[in-house]
Order: sequence, then structure tokens, then C-alpha cells
Amino acid sequence: METAPSYLEELNDVQRNAVMTLEGPVLVVAGPGSGKTRVLTYRIAHLIRSGVAPWEILALTFTNKAAREMKSRIEKVVGNKANYVMAGTFHSIFARILRREAPKIGYPNDFTIYDTDDAKSLLREIIKIKNLDNTSYKVGAVLSRISSAKSNLIIPKAYAQSEELLQQDRMNKMPYVYQIYDKYVKRCEKAGAMDFDDLLLLFFKLLYKNPDGVRQEYQQKFKYVLVDEFQDTNYLQYAIMKLLVDYHGSPQNICVVGDDAQSIYSFRGATIENILQFERDYPTLKVFKLEQNYRSTHHIVQAANEIITNNKNQIKKKIWTDLIEGERIKVIKGMTDGEEGRRVADTIVEQKTRNHIKNTDIAILYRTNAQSRVFEEYLRRYNLKYRVFGGLSFYQRKEVKDMISYMRASCNSKDDEAFKRIINYPKRGIGKATIDKISALAEEQDLSFWDAMGKIKLTTRTNSLLLAFRTMIASFNKKAQTADAYDTAMYIAKGSGLYKLLKGDPTIEGIGRFENFNALLDGVKEFIENDEVQNGVIETDKSLGTYLQNIALLTDLDDEKDDDDYITLMSIHAAKGLEFKSVFVVGLEENLFPSYMSLTLPENIDEERRLFYVAITRAERYLTLSYANSRYQYGQMRFNDPSRFLEEIPQDSIESYGVVMKKKPDFSSPKLIGNFKRPQARNMPNKIAEGDFNPSPQSAIKEGVTVLHRKFGKGKVEMIDGHQNNLLATINFEGIDTPKRIALKYAKLQVL
Repeated sequence: METAPSYLEELNDVQRNAVMTLEGPVLVVAGPGSGKTRVLTYRIAHLIRSGVAPWEILALTFTNKAAREMKSRIEKVVGNKANYVMAGTFHSIFARILRREAPKIGYPNDFTIYDTDDAKSLLREIIKIKNLDNTSYKVGAVLSRISSAKSNLIIPKAYAQSEELLQQDRMNKMPYVYQIYDKYVKRCEKAGAMDFDDLLLLFFKLLYKNPDGVRQEYQQKFKYVLVDEFQDTNYLQYAIMKLLVDYHGSPQNICVVGDDAQSIYSFRGATIENILQFERDYPTLKVFKLEQNYRSTHHIVQAANEIITNNKNQIKKKIWTDLIEGERIKVIKGMTDGEEGRRVADTIVEQKTRNHIKNTDIAILYRTNAQSRVFEEYLRRYNLKYRVFGGLSFYQRKEVKDMISYMRASCNSKDDEAFKRIINYPKRGIGKATIDKISALAEEQDLSFWDAMGKIKLTTRTNSLLLAFRTMIASFNKKAQTADAYDTAMYIAKGSGLYKLLKGDPTIEGIGRFENFNALLDGVKEFIENDEVQNGVIETDKSLGTYLQNIALLTDLDDEKDDDDYITLMSIHAAKGLEFKSVFVVGLEENLFPSYMSLTLPENIDEERRLFYVAITRAERYLTLSYANSRYQYGQMRFNDPSRFLEEIPQDSIESYGVVMKKKPDFSSPKLIGNFKRPQARNMPNKIAEGDFNPSPQSAIKEGVTVLHRKFGKGKVEMIDGHQNNLLATINFEGIDTPKRIALKYAKLQVL
């Protein structure tokens, strides 16, 4: 072996020490952009160059892509020996071993692996066999409970004996989940099938039940175990790792690499406690902190450091960079989410022109996928190419397409494709055979699908179902002729059953689909409230048909498949591990980011803050943060405070245009501004104390009166418009140069 291998010269001092410390337990705390992949791969290469057989090394990753990249880098140092390293995801490696060892736990070698659809299909059958109400026992929710139990090493017998779990199920109106879980496991065993969670759980069982056989064999085989993204492991994965490395006489050669500040997957079962308490389980642990950031400029790194210090439980570190100071962090404020979208698009155009950056250098990151809609619309208007990752483009998502199909069918009875999509969704007993017969009759007699439905003669039951469907669509059509787009859309959403169906799914995926559904409805609401200028004329037609025409202009553009220069839109979760020259983190408002679901527990807020930390550290040179004073959520105009995370950024790292920014415990005053000046902002009044405030009835709010708002202070009502049940007041508040639009239904105003 060379005394000083050339690859070691590429490392800084801390990285080199982490690579060369080969024996005993090692924790590498790797800050963002600190070269963790290089440390992990060079450590494996150094093991091999030091005489360790490559087949004695087990490297566990969270993606196959990471495993491939790791092997490729190792190969550049040690050649073909890299091919003998056992590197891959937890699931892929354990599945490979189970193929050989499965008979020892009662499974065939050629066991089937059930995907999510297979698992849900089996659960539906079990729920039906047990005569349970499928509206209470949603298969997604049941599968989520079973998955969580497996990830925490809770088998059906233990589940049935856990009063805490049973109580949770009773509260969720699913008291018999434990019976479904037991039946599900037995049916999988009978079928010789494992789901994804079983690949981990049954591998643990294999090792645990065979301490002197299989466990000992693999303990001796894998003399060195390395784990990437350790902060994302769950209880079961950690338990498997301990079985592999903890045995009599073991040197405990385990090296884990991760960053507690980037632990953002608790909803998948990951627990930050694994990395925080690693030293407790391994008292001889050597810790190396990779704190030099090679990715981001000074202001971005400084902001990340300050933000994460607000978390209580963490491994203390301070990332730093010797890169240029760079531009300060820009903060954009929009009066509405539509204005936020426009200002983000304006800033992108400005950056492309001034800094000569490509579309692929730019990413827009958001908390939930449903937020992509407004940014997609403005990017299209500005003719900026983009791609949505971590999910379909907003208008291509199933729940959105289903609702648009209902709206299309309600406006145009000749829209055959829309009818084919919705005729049996939600399910109403009209099967494929019936749909095929209707299509055949339409083709034969040159009829529309709608007209063929009215003429076809089938069984009494089927004709009755078709009549009910046609009656429903006719009522939607009548509504569309007399009401505006939003009222019609809400009528369709509830009358079709889509609203109830999507709202009833409590899983993470189900909540996401319902958010997308409501984001579409919010877009319809925005359409009727805002006056769009078309060819120099204000569009006054707010019907559903006009809305659909506008949507068609957004969705019917041809995609140029051969053009790879696109702006990236994705959720922050999907962006982990990526980097971009310019990053926009949008929707930074309380109840959105941090999410309203996280506000009840401090540990949930901590995870939201870690998510924000991940978001801003994706940026290399330019970081832009944005929020809106108001946005439509669930059909109502909501006024959210700016996110508390904005208050945690150091003042000297923000481009604040002279506005004095202080950290305040109530984090509620919208002091940050973007690419527009607000010279009188420093004169904004403080909030009015509750005891000094006496709201007037809505009927007292008239044009011309002076009012008091608890947050914005004194102002004059300039105009009142909108529909009778949703009146909007335009108010000029003292010290604020932009008028505010406030829904009187929810506003608390005191007439002076």
C-alpha cells in the first residue's frame, strides 16, 4: 500500500481523519455541502487499500442511485474490486439475502414481493370478509398503521396487547385494525409473499431467531458496516444494524454518516433519536464533524447556522465556508399568492438576464405539491420552461384531472373523454362492460357518449344507475348556466362525491391529494375575484366555461421533449441531496410552512425547521424567500402571518432595503420586503391590545368610514365589492403604501 495515497490529498484534515479511522464505531456528522459522499466512498476505498476484502464490507444507502454512484467512485480508486463490495439499499440487500435464507423463517426462496397496490388489494378483501365499513376503514390508512407497526418491531400479537395503539385506532374509528393486521400477515405467509416492510422485519426475524446460525454467519461475513443518511433510519433499521455489529468479541466496526439537522422523514417512520443517541449505545465512539461547506456562499451558510440553533435537540456544529460572501438573501412579499407567483417569475427573469444563469440552475421549492399551481401558471405566462418533480404537473394529477373532467362534462355534453373518465368515479356500479357497450352504440349510431347513455337498453339496474348519473350531470349543467365558476365548482365537487371521497383519506398521500383538489378550487375562486385583462378589455364573464377556456390555454401547450433547459419545481422533501445555483423557497407563512399540522408539538416544529434548513442549503449562490399576505385555502381567503423562520435569519444576511429587522417572539409582523420599496414601513403601527379593541358588526363597515384593525392599525375604507355573502373591503392603512383587500366575513374591524 502506498504510504500516502493520492486520494487522501483531496481531503481536508477532518475528512482525512474520518477516512483513515478504520476500526471501532465512527460517527461522521456531515453538514450540507461538506463532501460526505466523498468521505464515505474514500473510506471504503481506503479499507480495501488497507487489506480488507471488499466482500467483507456492507454499505447501506437509501437509494439505488446513491449506491451506484458510490461504487463508481470506489472503482476509480481500487478498480474492479469495487464490484465485490455489498452496496445497496436496505431493502435490496436484505431481499437478496432473504432469497437464500427464507426457508429458515417459513417462506419459499421464490417468495413474491407485494407492492403497495398488491397490499391494498389484499386489505380491501380482508375488510370485506370481516364485514367492516370501508368508509371508516380506508385501505390507505390501515396500510399506514400496519407499516408503522412493522417499522417499530410491533408484531400483530404485540399490537393487540398495546392499549395505546388500540386507543388510537378507536379514536380513528378503526377499532379492529389489530384483527386486520393479524389476518393480513397470515394471508401473506400463506401466499409466500412479503411487502416492502416485511423485507426489513423478516430479515430482522431471520437474524434474531437464528443467533448461532445465520446471524453469526453474516456477522462474520460483514466485518465493516457503513450507513449513509443515518438520520433517516427508523427503529427497525437500527435494530438490524445492531444485530449485525454487536456480538461477543466484536470490534464494532460500524461507521454511520448523517446530519441530524437534515432529519425530515419522521412521517415515514424515521427517528432522529438514532443519531442523537448513537454515542449512548457506543461509548467508544469517535465523532468527526464535517463543518466546511463547499457549496454555498457566506450569507446562505450564516443563515442556515442561525436558523438551526433554534432547535433544542441537536448535535452542536457550526458550518462555515471560505467561498465569496455573495449576494444577500432576497425576501419577496406578495399581497396575494398570485402576486407572489408573479414576483417570483419576475425575479427569475431578472436573474437570467443579469446573471446569465440557465433554467436548469433554478429551483422553486415548496412545502406541499399543491403549491405548484400558481408558479406553473406564471412560468407559462412568461414562456419559461419548467418541469415538476416528485409528482405530476399540477393539472396532470389524477384528482385535478378528475375534477376538471367533471367541470368539462357539466359544460359540454359532447365531451366524450370527460364522461368516460368520470362515469364510474367515484364508483357507482357502472362497470367496464357497460362503458364498452355505450361506446359501441355511440360509434354505431354516430352519437355522443352522453346521448348513447340515454338511448342504450341494458338491465333495469344498470339503466337506473345511468339515469341517476345523467340526472346528476344535468343538475351540474343547470347550475353552470346560472352561477359563477366557483359556486358551480363547489356544487360539482360535493354533488359528485369527489370532495367527500378525497377528504375521507387520512393518509399522507390522501392529505396531499385533498390539498391538490382544494388548490384547484382555490384557483377557481381566484379567477372570479380577480379582474383579468384580455386584449385590453377587463374579463367580466366569470362562468365555469370561461374558466375552463383559460385553463385549457395553460394546459394545452406542447412540451418540447428535446429541450433539457427547464426550471425545477419540487417539494423540499424531494430536493434533499440536490443543489442549484439559484433557489426560491416559497409560501413561507405560518400554517403553511411551518405546516398547521406541526404547530401542536415542539418536536414537530423542530422538524419543520430542519426542513427549512434543508431547503435553504440547496442554494449555491442565490437564495430567494417569498410569502404572501393572503391566499385562498379551502375556498376562503386566509390571512397568514409570515413564517417564524423568516425572523430567525440574521439581519445582515437579508436584503432589507433599509427596513430595520428584529427578531421578535411573536414573529407575526410582516416586516420583510422584496424587490419593491416600502419607505413608510418603519411607521407601521403596533398591534392593538385586545382589551382596547371592540370589533363593529359587518353591516357598520361602509365606504368612506375610518376603521381600526388589530394588526394593521387605522385605515380608511375606500371601496366595498364582491358578492353579498363574501364582501371584500379595500382599505388604505396609515403607514402602508399598498391598499389591503380584506374579506369582511372574517375581518375584525372597529369603526372609529
